[in-house]
Amino acid sequence: MASVNVEVKSEPLNNHFLQGQPWKLWVAPILFLSLFFVFPMLSIILATTQMVGQVSLVTNWSRIIGIIGFTLFQALLSTLLTLLIGLPAAFLFGLYNFRAKGLLRLLSTLPFILPTVVVAAGFNSLIGPRGWLNLILMNLLHLGEPPVQLLNSLSAILLAHVFYNTAVIIRVVGSALEHLDPRLEQTSRTLGASPWQNFWNVTIPLLRPAMASAILLVFLFDFTSFGVVILLGGPQFATLEVEIYYQTMQLLNLPLASILSIVQIVFTLLITLSILRLGGGEIIPVRPRVQEERLRKPQYLAEKIFLVFMMVLIFVIFISPLLGLILRSITRLDAERRERGVILPALTLDYYRELFINRRQSLFYVPPILALRNSLLYALASSLLSLLFGGMAASALTYKIRLNKWLDSMLMLPMGASAVTLGLGYVLAYGFNFQSRQLFPYLIPFVHSLVALPFVVRTLQPVLASIPATIKFAAATLGASRWHIWYHIELPLVSRSIAVAGLFAFAISLGEFGATAFLTRPDIPTLPIAIYRFLGLPGALNYGQALAMATILLACCAAVMALIDLTQTRMYSGENL
Repeated sequence: MASVNVEVKSEPLNNHFLQGQPWKLWVAPILFLSLFFVFPMLSIILATTQMVGQVSLVTNWSRIIGIIGFTLFQALLSTLLTLLIGLPAAFLFGLYNFRAKGLLRLLSTLPFILPTVVVAAGFNSLIGPRGWLNLILMNLLHLGEPPVQLLNSLSAILLAHVFYNTAVIIRVVGSALEHLDPRLEQTSRTLGASPWQNFWNVTIPLLRPAMASAILLVFLFDFTSFGVVILLGGPQFATLEVEIYYQTMQLLNLPLASILSIVQIVFTLLITLSILRLGGGEIIPVRPRVQEERLRKPQYLAEKIFLVFMMVLIFVIFISPLLGLILRSITRLDAERRERGVILPALTLDYYRELFINRRQSLFYVPPILALRNSLLYALASSLLSLLFGGMAASALTYKIRLNKWLDSMLMLPMGASAVTLGLGYVLAYGFNFQSRQLFPYLIPFVHSLVALPFVVRTLQPVLASIPATIKFAAATLGASRWHIWYHIELPLVSRSIAVAGLFAFAISLGEFGATAFLTRPDIPTLPIAIYRFLGLPGALNYGQALAMATILLACCAAVMALIDLTQTRMYSGENL
């Protein structure tokens, strides 16, 4: 009789517990998305319909077609080159165990969260006119001019895109490869399949969804690239992102900028929906492997040659620009103003000391160290906002209700929206006059958290869904409220995932450049904006200061990435932080 009573009482509890709460959890995230994503996007559409008559399509149509064509061309070419390097790297990390694998994987995936200004500074220090490569060649060959002219070219754009997005291929395809059931391949080998047949007929079909998602995601990032093109491509190359920024901030041509933004939104929306249809819920796997039964040490000569070749390639493409940046920031190679004669190369910390000194006595001077403080404060605020709204959405997604599928897709849309388009939407939605622009810096944490929101949700939702419902039911049966269940049961179980999600949001905010360029004020710059300004100023001292600031930002991002990796490792090994 007692068991009957328990069963009768548990049914209302089950309905109340599972069905009574989800819609409340969606209120705040939907309001946040409506104010800071939907409203700015609608403002662009409304502005386009109102101002389209002000644009002379006869005179601008050919330019628009040319910009769209170049944007697609460089995105396709960048994606292809990224696959050529990323797929072998993914198989390297997904199949083999070798020394320094963890460090090499960390360094090869670090570019994914690096700010574009840091990447630009790194390539500038390596292959720029005053970079290490040109300095070495000029010294060896006794040349008076830099022999390598890669900056302000399509090659520099493609190289930077490969540097950035190979991490996506490694994370997505490599993680999928690590989690494949090895028994499928073992069965194929038992039935007489050769290693090549096994690879082509078993492994590749199983990896196809992950590969398709990775390809589309890389194409999306290349298509919406802004900082790489504007910093490394030069004024002769204009993608949709660059042209929107140029038409808005320099020419104040809002009609044409709005039309270009609509084109951008259509393309990115189609790509994002394609990713979601392919199962984009695990687009960026942030959870490390649980089992290592697929991994083995290289045994054959071909495998060892492949390992050495890939390690050298990873060093050249991913590590050398960062190493060149660090070394160049502490090395004096150029003469400064009023200095004559031969300048001998020497190690120096002058560029770091100069970050605290206003040499030009400018009234509008902001010490770069204050720009770092601004970036850290914005990143902290963005992390808290992302965890607040992302945590609510992730919790709501653990319940089985019909709206979750549509609302989940809505949460992923900001990932496909370009930062420049978001920046323009904020300008149109919240005013373009002087008084409104004074308040724009307060919007920066919101746009940063909007960009980070999909990553936070995708980090927290699988962990929350894995918590057995029976534990929560038992706590509720014993009289625990919803708040007590969350605080005493769910929070301890997901605390490390919260730390990972918060660190991801912090890193994304720390390096965000596109939308911030629209919203920042000259007296409240972020560190990426300050680096961009110093890179555009003449003189060895300004160049050295830009590299010093880029090195500081690199150190911050590397520390965050190391914390993420450490937290993930301990999260699945059972250790305490």
